[in-house]
Amino acid sequence: MTTIETSTDSAKTYPGRAAVVSWIFFDWAAQPYFTLITTFVFAPYFAGFVASDPASGQALWGFATAAAGLAIALLSPVLGAIADASGRRKPWIAGFGALLVIGASAMWIGKPGNPDVIPALLLAYAIASVGVEFATVFNNAMMPTLVPPDKIGRLSGTGWATGYVGGILSLVLVLGFLAANAETGRTLFGLTPLFGLDPVTHAGDRITGPLTALWFVVFVTPMFLFTPDYPAKRPIRDALGEGLRELRESLASPPKQKSMARFLLANMIYTDGLVSLFAFGGIYAAGTFGAWLGGKLDDALGPKRVITGSLVILLFAIVVILTVNKDSILFIPVAPPVADGPLFAGAAERAYIVLGCLIGAAGGPLQAASRTLLIRLAPKDRIAQYFGLFALTGKVTSFIGPLLIGAITAATASQKAGMAVLVGFFVLGLALLARVRA
Repeated sequence: MTTIETSTDSAKTYPGRAAVVSWIFFDWAAQPYFTLITTFVFAPYFAGFVASDPASGQALWGFATAAAGLAIALLSPVLGAIADASGRRKPWIAGFGALLVIGASAMWIGKPGNPDVIPALLLAYAIASVGVEFATVFNNAMMPTLVPPDKIGRLSGTGWATGYVGGILSLVLVLGFLAANAETGRTLFGLTPLFGLDPVTHAGDRITGPLTALWFVVFVTPMFLFTPDYPAKRPIRDALGEGLRELRESLASPPKQKSMARFLLANMIYTDGLVSLFAFGGIYAAGTFGAWLGGKLDDALGPKRVITGSLVILLFAIVVILTVNKDSILFIPVAPPVADGPLFAGAAERAYIVLGCLIGAAGGPLQAASRTLLIRLAPKDRIAQYFGLFALTGKVTSFIGPLLIGAITAATASQKAGMAVLVGFFVLGLALLARVRA
């Protein structure tokens, strides 16, 4: 593996285009895990066909997600600190990438109506989740060595956009060519599944695990071949003690580093809101263009302004959504949908589509600019450690948003009342962000 020689900023040299493009393809390599496994295909399949009933299936999947999230939240800062002390990033990406590959591949065993495989299946899911999240932490930590500071935003946004495209293409591949309806035997494109995948045993849904693993191995390989790593500083045994000492210092220092503390708290709050919002689906594809454009704006305007603008757009979209009824938008009367009419013929239906795209377009820049702002705020010699803290704030309270939405919706019997909670998340995130000095 090639390494980057350390130097002062004024004399620093950066690797060529091949190294940067290869790094960007990590997002492409990892995104199908979130698209295929956790969101659109395998998770719904598990709840609907593997578990005894959808309610218990959703609960079991939620428990496994929570367990993996807790492990990620607790260990990310520790491992990041150790990685900073040891210097290297690629060995950590390789190790945790292997967990992703092993866990995802094992999901093939999840045949329908076989409750005996559920414990092993959930363990495989938790292992894969831990692997992909930790690999992402150390991949993010490589960013400052790849491009000058004034191009970090573009790099981050391009990475996010590339990841979105990879996720969408993997979803099209599965739904269009591999996963078929058990009754018709045909895929979404009306085709017979490739490779003789049996619709009755939901082989097309189960193949998402091995496909995710193979996709990751193929597309992460260029990063290992062409993207240089940090030079090794000291053996892991020595780095362990030093990394834990530095972590203790960092955990004690946020009160002194007020902007960093405020940003991490703001990230925790608005990420909860974004996770809750994205859980409603239908807004994924718009993030591709938004993330790419947001990266360019990040370099031109600064990541704090991009995050602020994204939060304002999300707030606007949520407020408008709360005013949309079948016969009015923003309290202005519109023609209601025609009974048995074509899909999305009504003004309110079209408004939901536009607002969903707006949310997707703002969500990409928000996430991309957040990791850029972290790079600008974090000490350069502790970048992986602070990406660990960044992962911690993104995970440790991620259950609160969906929990509040569910509780308020149940208490009021109103979906809009539940969604209104998100306004508070984004307003509070904006207030905290305003006090961050970038």
